[in-house]
Amino acid sequence: MVKLRLKRIGKKHFPIYKIVAADSRSPRDGRFIEAIGTYNPNMDPLEITIKEPRVMYWLKVGAKPTDTVRNILKYEGLMLKYTLLKKGTDADKIEAELQKFLTERESKLTRARERKLRRRAAKKLKKSESAEKSGTEAKTESQAEESKAEG
Repeated sequence: MVKLRLKRIGKKHFPIYKIVAADSRSPRDGRFIEAIGTYNPNMDPLEITIKEPRVMYWLKVGAKPTDTVRNILKYEGLMLKYTLLKKGTDADKIEAELQKFLTERESKLTRARERKLRRRAAKKLKKSESAEKSGTEAKTESQAEESKAEG
């Protein structure tokens, strides 16, 4: 049985993956039939390159994607395209659905990045406030010790 899965390449602590069509019995980083893309999770935004016609070919002949590869294909809109093709939808409608999907994805990514930046700013502000607070507490303690020493 053929599976679409990830093959790990890259350095230690800096993985990069090839998306490959491989026999399910072969090892993860072993022999594969065809490389159909790459996935680099170390970049922001994620760096994904896929040979779309080859992915569609392998899905049509019955290759099963692993959960992670399925999520990558969903992220790129290829699973949507594949399901619409299976249903027999015409090409114009498929293209319209894909464009709608990709614009929604971009807006979601933009909102997520903005939320991330706001959280970072709030965390930084909270950290600086706690540092100021602990600094004033240290000053008051040292002042209290000085007054005890004088008295």
